[in-house]
Amino acid sequence: MTKFLGTYDVLLEKVAQLNLAGKWKELPNGQKQFKARNGANFSWYETKGTLVFGGTQKEKEELEGKLIPLLEVADGEFISPVSNGQNNKVFVVYGHDENSKAQLDAMLRRWGLEPLILDQLPSKGQTIIEKLEEYTADVSYGIILATPDDEGNREGHPDEKAYRARQNVVLELGMLLAKFGRERVAILLKDQVQMERPSDIQGLVYIPFKDNLQKDAGPNLAKEMTAQGYNIDIKNL
Repeated sequence: MTKFLGTYDVLLEKVAQLNLAGKWKELPNGQKQFKARNGANFSWYETKGTLVFGGTQKEKEELEGKLIPLLEVADGEFISPVSNGQNNKVFVVYGHDENSKAQLDAMLRRWGLEPLILDQLPSKGQTIIEKLEEYTADVSYGIILATPDDEGNREGHPDEKAYRARQNVVLELGMLLAKFGRERVAILLKDQVQMERPSDIQGLVYIPFKDNLQKDAGPNLAKEMTAQGYNIDIKNL
């Protein structure tokens, strides 16, 4: 995210200079959106003065690389990094459900966010706990993907058998709760009827979904994250 301390007219003028084929859209909440035909896009939240770029990583980098230098010298206006400590990084914990993980990863990237997934990050000889501590240092929100990967029950009570999340998921949930607080951790719970909740702590955000994670869980997750300061383009829900 980038803060543009200028006007809508300046923004229109500078985008026009790029000769990009695309369309502008104005929304009632003060959000101005531009979407190019090649897929690159950005939203400007006028009340906050915040620019959020979207599209694939390549599309975002190309558009940012062209637009930001123009805005830096736009009639005395300028841009600056967001200064409230918020960035677009989100820490993601998941088990063995690769399909749900792929859906979540794609959805977050469409929202202009950067999902951090532990097993995709360099270990540098660290233990899992050390690695998690390092990579959550500049992150302020965690998403737990709780899927029915294991089965379990009390000893001697096979009739109580239920699906559970992996043990590593429950451990990392606890660590993220300690770091971020309950209001900044969301648990996406797959197949809620058959699934044992990974914790009985009250006040946690549980968002159920079945097969279509974006449709079932996307709107509620976006609502929770927006309340915590994330700017999410509602067109990408």
